[in-house]
Amino acid sequence: MRRANAALETYTLSGEGWRHGPSETLRQVLADLMRWCADTQRDFDAALDEARARYATQNPPLTEPRTHPRSRPGS
Repeated sequence: MRRANAALETYTLSGEGWRHGPSETLRQVLADLMRWCADTQRDFDAALDEARARYATQNPPLTEPRTHPRSRPGS
C-alpha cells in the first residue's frame, strides 16, 4: 500500500490530479503504464495477469471474488 501511494503521489499532487478523483487518477496511471509497456515492448496484459495472481496469493479473498470479464471461462 505504501509503494502504491508513493507511486500515485505524482499524479494526485499534479494540477490535473487535483481536478480529477481517485478513479480517474487510477485510469490515467494505467493508461500511462500501458503506453510505457508499448514503448518498451512489454506485455501489459501478461504483467496485469501476474499482478492479479500475486495479489490473490498475498490477499486471499474473505468472500466470493468478483468475476473479471477476462477471467470468465471461454473468453
